[in-house]
Amino acid sequence: MRERTVLRDIVQRARHAASEDLPALADEAARGLGATGMQLYLVDHEQRELLPLRTSAVGAGGALGIDGTLAGRAYCTMSACPADGRDSDVRLWVPLLNGMERLGVVGVTSPTPIAPARVPDFVAACALLADVVVTCSHYSDTIEQVRRRAPMRMAAEVLRAQLPPLTFSTGTTIISGILEPSYDVGGDAFDYAINGDTAHLALFDAVGHGSSGGMRAVMLAGLALGAYRNARRAGQDLVGIYHHIDQTVRAHDRQGLITGILAELHQPTGRLRVISAGHPNGLIIRGGRVATVLPTPTALPVTMGDFRPPVVVEEALEPGDHVLLYTDGITDARSSRGEPFGADRLTDFTLRALADELPLPETARRLVHAILAWQDDTLTDDATLLMLRWNGPGH
Repeated sequence: MRERTVLRDIVQRARHAASEDLPALADEAARGLGATGMQLYLVDHEQRELLPLRTSAVGAGGALGIDGTLAGRAYCTMSACPADGRDSDVRLWVPLLNGMERLGVVGVTSPTPIAPARVPDFVAACALLADVVVTCSHYSDTIEQVRRRAPMRMAAEVLRAQLPPLTFSTGTTIISGILEPSYDVGGDAFDYAINGDTAHLALFDAVGHGSSGGMRAVMLAGLALGAYRNARRAGQDLVGIYHHIDQTVRAHDRQGLITGILAELHQPTGRLRVISAGHPNGLIIRGGRVATVLPTPTALPVTMGDFRPPVVVEEALEPGDHVLLYTDGITDARSSRGEPFGADRLTDFTLRALADELPLPETARRLVHAILAWQDDTLTDDATLLMLRWNGPGH
């Protein structure tokens, strides 16, 4: 009964909670569950650190690295991790999850160890707190300010506001995207939606990069996103969506150019349908190897769609298959010696990341960080990944 009361109180308090109320709300929930407190840590946009959500009334420690810490392990594995309390009074690290979207972690403090049987109670409380974090982020800048470790350039500010959450899951299908650099993006964008049996995915790369010369690219990418959603919500098929995006962008900027991939997955059967509009090859990975390299191009880039009709490619996925879509900023990334990252290295890194059998968003995070490390964390173009895992019907 005590656990139900705590969860009910979180729900009731959440109706009027501001971002600044979250630390106190978390502590009250912890005390109701028999602990001392719960400290919220939010992940930064680059997914390298966990940053404490502070208020003037509630103290907090400093930032925690994701790699090499128990807090980071909870974040990476998306599961609660006990702590021995020797270095602090934290006894349990719980991931802060909104569905499959990773918002950060929660450190549960207690003078004594937390019994394993009680861990699910804290996991449930943190799930409700994650919902409050998401709600507050819509009406306040506090959450966003905590997550920033550097100034956000204008191009990134405009584009990131239009992107969906990085990860979503239906159980049958998991989708995870990631976009770098975090604070000065150009014309890369992605979108997805789940409508009934169909999972929709799109990845766009508008010509241009960065705030200095890429605002036009950002506006083109935003227009492509809007046209994609408009056509999708009108019930158009994949070919109709392609033409709608092409016509919409061309009417606004005839000289603009956007490559992209449009895909639809029929979740009950695993049938994948793809249009590649001048974009790099996508990959289907099965059983630790590349099963299919998706053909490209099967359509001309956006604004050139009136010159040639698009061709839809169909593939049959098997349970456990992964689909990897990416922009050329990934393969064109160069090391300090000028050596390109390349498609072969991308394939090798992806297979190694998947071999660790981590949650899909963690696989995407590690893969992008490996690409960033290849060129000393200095991207000359956007690097964007969109990954999908199909678990098969009935999941």
